[in-house]
Amino acid sequence: MGTFITTIILLAVVGLAVRSMVRDRKRGKSLQCGGDCSQCKGCH
Repeated sequence: MGTFITTIILLAVVGLAVRSMVRDRKRGKSLQCGGDCSQCKGCH
């Protein structure tokens, strides 16, 4: 029973982390540099 609860909590945390990364990506933030890619001259 404890393993099941731990697995559920772990999956929830991973899901929230992925959701946060997807939102940041849509807003133009990069995971590599942490800067604002919409202002980056290297992207254009």
